[in-house]
Amino acid sequence: MDFNEIIATGVGKDKSIGTVVGRVGAGASTYCRVSTDDLHGRTRSYAGEGEVTSGTLKSFGGYGVVRIPDLQHLLQYLCNNAYEHHVCVSYGNRAGAIADVLRAYKGWEVYQHENAKHC
Repeated sequence: MDFNEIIATGVGKDKSIGTVVGRVGAGASTYCRVSTDDLHGRTRSYAGEGEVTSGTLKSFGGYGVVRIPDLQHLLQYLCNNAYEHHVCVSYGNRAGAIADVLRAYKGWEVYQHENAKHC
């Protein structure tokens, strides 16, 4: 854990603590984004699975290289639906469970990316 380099430039290091820093280890992974749609008064989300690879990358903060099946389709969906680019990532394949929970318990709209299938 360290300070966020980008936020620190605006508010100072002492007010930007809490960023995970370093390369993410390789393995199966799940990503998820939760967003508010303020124009329509709703919360929506997307989730999917991929694999963090051991590919090299020169960056800062928390970073890694991820292989996502049918990435072009996912990117089109994100752009067409005005999603932000940051996501939460965890190890393991859990997208189905996350999507089920967000739909059932929160009532949120969830797109589950599975090789171009809409769920």
